[in-house]
Amino acid sequence: MKKLIIFLLPIVLLASCVDSLDDYNINEKKATTVPPVTLFSNALKGLADVLTTPSVNTNNYRLYVQHWSTTTYLDEPRYNLTARTIPQALWQAVYRDVISDLNEAKRLLNEDALIDPKVKANELAQLEIVEVYSWSVLLNTFGNIPYSEALNPSNPLPKYDDAKTVYDAILVRLDAALASIDPAAGSNFGAGDLIYNTGGKSDMTKWVKFGNSLKLKLGMILADVDAAKAKTLVAAAAPNVFTSNADRARFPYIATPPNYNPIAQNLNILYSTRQDYVGASTLIDPLNALNDPRRASFFTTTADGKYVGGNYGFLNTYANFSHVGTKIIEPALEGLLMDYTEVEFYLAEAVERGFITSGTAPEHYNAAITASILYWGGTAADATTYLAQPKVAYTTATGDFKEKIGFQKWIALYNRGWEAWLEWRRLDYPKLLPPSGGSAPAGLAIPVRIIYPINEQTLNPANREAAGTAIGGDLATTKLWWDKF
Repeated sequence: MKKLIIFLLPIVLLASCVDSLDDYNINEKKATTVPPVTLFSNALKGLADVLTTPSVNTNNYRLYVQHWSTTTYLDEPRYNLTARTIPQALWQAVYRDVISDLNEAKRLLNEDALIDPKVKANELAQLEIVEVYSWSVLLNTFGNIPYSEALNPSNPLPKYDDAKTVYDAILVRLDAALASIDPAAGSNFGAGDLIYNTGGKSDMTKWVKFGNSLKLKLGMILADVDAAKAKTLVAAAAPNVFTSNADRARFPYIATPPNYNPIAQNLNILYSTRQDYVGASTLIDPLNALNDPRRASFFTTTADGKYVGGNYGFLNTYANFSHVGTKIIEPALEGLLMDYTEVEFYLAEAVERGFITSGTAPEHYNAAITASILYWGGTAADATTYLAQPKVAYTTATGDFKEKIGFQKWIALYNRGWEAWLEWRRLDYPKLLPPSGGSAPAGLAIPVRIIYPINEQTLNPANREAAGTAIGGDLATTKLWWDKF
């Protein structure tokens, strides 16, 4: 009898501790609910990571704009988009890891009746600005994309929406977000705001500048296809954009894994022994010709103290050429989403197009280049000397405003491969050529869009096929709707 009591006692005690067998299925080491700020922070990191990483599986835009060349693999600088799951990586990261987190954060915020309405409006605006940015990345990479039916678990086969229609929709959303911000009300995101956290508080004034700078950018993308709408957007945004390098939207990577800069993860000898990249001669040669003060930050020198670029699109011996600069591979190097240099170049172009009358094109152009040189560690004197060269000075540099601005912007967007690719497609300068001759296949063309992911071809084939047909073919050579020249 005593043995029976001892056997039954633990069962009785266990039964008294739980209400049902479901309680046994709770993992006490994993959170069952996530606060909005955590989702926001995770989305910011996901967005920064996918735009910053140099992984050949995800982000080859530094190769497409010929800032870098390779030593081992040729598929990427020869534009093979199917040997790896390159389209899938960007698509999945932005949809699943960024926009989905932002939408869940918004849902949780909207359900919380205890937050001050003005604070909630600010936080929703922060989420919305980042989401608009994220949608713009998808639109300006692929063209038509799932939007109105996207992110719905009950609809695994969403239709693709017309890119221009979606573009118009996110512009409306951006305006609404900006109008809802009350800088005095603040935000409870605090340190979780990894973009504009100052002293543990979100700087909503800078969020207003970021939102308007994004509006300026989205307006300028329309310049060749809808000048009237572009002018309206740009004129409205211009008075409220970034005014110094301090305003830049940047993700603050830290010096230790897993939150270090993904460039370090791939290139720094502390974390990787790979030697896959060298600077491309297409960039290094003009930097040398202009004695560009940013060279020391962009690249290392060779054994004889020179900056030497590798042959783009062909194999290069790592030891013979300049490598990615030590500043670039620092684990704590910040990831830039948007900067003051970019904004000033947009303003210079806006003056030339007659969209705004504040300042002159040379003034904004000079401010853009100066800001870039200062950001990379140069001095005001370095900038003055650089700008005084006839090939750099706005009044004497070669070509029309697209060529002048396009060339210098291409240099200034070094290490921001996706942005450099966007601006190269938009301004059509510099005139880059694909690899040719030797072992290069005939007929190569630099991608002007990324093809839809293979997963979409196999899992959502009808909608993907309709989208490809609508844009003129699911090809890397199919220009997006705003890319008219």
